[in-house]
Amino acid sequence: MPEHRPLQAAAPWVEVAVDDEDWDAADPALLRTVYAQLVWIRAFEQYVLDLAGAGLVHGPAHSSIGQEGGAVGSVLALTSVDSVNGSHRGHHQFLAKALHHVAPGGLDPLAPLDAAARDVLLRTLAEIAGLDRGWSHGRGGSMHLQWKEAGAMGTNAIVGGGVPQAAGFAWAHRRAGTDAVSVTYFGDGAVNIGSTLETMNLAAAWDLPVVFFIENNRYAVSTSVEEATGEPRLSARGPGFGIASWKVDGMDPIAVHRATSEAVAHARAGRGPAVVEADTYRFFHQNGGFAGSAFGYRDKAEEQSWRARDPLTTTAGHLVRRGLMTTAETEQALEQARAAMEEIGAELVEPDPEGRPGQRRIKPQEWPDPAWVDVGVRGDLSELDDAPLLTDESGLAVEDGTFIDAVAGVMARRMETDPGIVVMGEDVHRLKGGTNGATKGLADRFPGRVLGTPISENAFTGLAGGIALDGRFTPVVEFMYADFMWVAADQLFNQVAKARHMYGGTGDVPLVLRSKVAMGTGYGSQHSMDPAGVFATSAGWRIVAPTTPADYVGLMNTALRLRDPVVVLEHVDLYTSTGPVPVDDWDHCLPVGRAAVRRTGSELTVLTYLGMTPFVLEAVEEHGGVDAEVIDLRWLDRASIDWETIEASLTKTNQLLIAEQGAVGTSYGGWLADEVHRRFFDLLDAPVWRVTGTESSPSISKVLERAAIAQADEVVAVLDEIARY
Repeated sequence: MPEHRPLQAAAPWVEVAVDDEDWDAADPALLRTVYAQLVWIRAFEQYVLDLAGAGLVHGPAHSSIGQEGGAVGSVLALTSVDSVNGSHRGHHQFLAKALHHVAPGGLDPLAPLDAAARDVLLRTLAEIAGLDRGWSHGRGGSMHLQWKEAGAMGTNAIVGGGVPQAAGFAWAHRRAGTDAVSVTYFGDGAVNIGSTLETMNLAAAWDLPVVFFIENNRYAVSTSVEEATGEPRLSARGPGFGIASWKVDGMDPIAVHRATSEAVAHARAGRGPAVVEADTYRFFHQNGGFAGSAFGYRDKAEEQSWRARDPLTTTAGHLVRRGLMTTAETEQALEQARAAMEEIGAELVEPDPEGRPGQRRIKPQEWPDPAWVDVGVRGDLSELDDAPLLTDESGLAVEDGTFIDAVAGVMARRMETDPGIVVMGEDVHRLKGGTNGATKGLADRFPGRVLGTPISENAFTGLAGGIALDGRFTPVVEFMYADFMWVAADQLFNQVAKARHMYGGTGDVPLVLRSKVAMGTGYGSQHSMDPAGVFATSAGWRIVAPTTPADYVGLMNTALRLRDPVVVLEHVDLYTSTGPVPVDDWDHCLPVGRAAVRRTGSELTVLTYLGMTPFVLEAVEEHGGVDAEVIDLRWLDRASIDWETIEASLTKTNQLLIAEQGAVGTSYGGWLADEVHRRFFDLLDAPVWRVTGTESSPSISKVLERAAIAQADEVVAVLDEIARY
């Protein structure tokens, strides 16, 4: 007969409960601060709902009324150097962290606000209303609140989207030699999101000082936690990953403070991540000022039972019971806060100028300037002011070498000179330099800075995004194949690409993504795409496509200096190619937005990039009937196209061909052709010619793969058409 042996989780999982004795033992100053924070956050949220009801908040107003106890109790266990981030319902967490930052010694509920605390409330209100005085000048609104100086690294509208970044903050804290921790707040809906679970696993594997704070308010919009999972005790997720976990009543701020203090101490002591699950309740619907029962998914009895446990009234009761405040004083604190919010709001809102009773409007001077709409999508390149830019490449001393040796060589040089660079990806630390040798020798030379990751692209890309937002280090992420960008699409396009602009246009996001294109190698439909066309549609990314070993050195050096996210595309066909590499100058940078003319000509301009460039040059020489000027773009993002070189060439040739290997559906050349037509219509004697792959993704079959992609033969065929034109 088989023997069944009970197994025990390796990580502890406990529930923390407190009673009146714990409230009695709490420091009076802590209790007054807890109450003050609860009062100010409640008054703030009620005023936001008032503005939303008057139509003065453009977009959602995700109220945290009812959930303040979890935010306040947990944040007061932190310091200003600890990082927090959160979800779309994050006003309470943001305010708790910001107020704790400006008043680290505590707040008194009866004292008037000082200027710094008042400014926190004013700027947060302005941001939620989309106004220029907000933290991000109105770009972030209710769901994207960031004040990095306070350690509030940003709330997030994508469910679970900020969780991987919090692991990045934690990694940066530890790498910098501090004992700071990172706390990421999310709800019961995000517990079931892949990025959250991937990040829990990665944080546990790397022993990162991050606390996963689950606000279990029981409903993801209208779907109950019991409907969404077979284990509604959501802290059970922790032991499954080997993470110590705490469960606590989130309506009791002192219980939350005790549990979070224990979890933070665990992480701060280098014992790895922690989970805190706080059972809490939002008094209103997902968005706005209506009760959930109005929409039929909750009943009034349930709502009343939770309202009876309001953390505000619970805390007031204990203060009165201990003689620290009178009932009249607790009510006075609430009235003072409400009056102060009206006074703060009056700086932003005014009565309707037409005199309609009860009507208000945003003061016109508070709106951001519409001309500012695109400012800060990417940086201004001032970080290159002192860079060793090589403007005349003919003066570079070179010798023959392989492309892949240039990849490994320049990264070794940069890691040697910049201790802030860290490399991560699948297998980059093994196999003598990863799957292609791109990290050859780096793991041994730079211990702790070449990180082999789990197969969790969303998690480690988001972690790298968090490191970049932290700003103390520069992460270099390797995707084994470009197609894997779809696995990490949220982090690449919703998070990393948008972060600078979304949070006000001034915050740096220094991240380099190395992405490998493998079409032509037999790896099939899910390992072969050219992602340039997709990245070009995502404002925020800069795109580099080196064709020669020497180009790779100069372009990678530039990419690593930039304070914007940069994707460096590499083609497998080029890895074994040989070409000029620097003899001794591995530090020079090639200018942003400078293309390379690979062949001069007078009858046709050909724009191409990456692995297609050698095929174009081969085709032009083979055909011989059209004198083509071949321009290797090198920089592919909209802000970095070398329009000057393109215009000079078209002025001579008056015809343009755009040649790329990849599928027509995700074509890079589509938008480029459109832009050329708009800019240079008067220079063109014919519509722009195109060479692309077919509609399908490349197949495994050697014959079908070749039929799906473009190479020299396809260029020759179009040159025949042009010659007949």
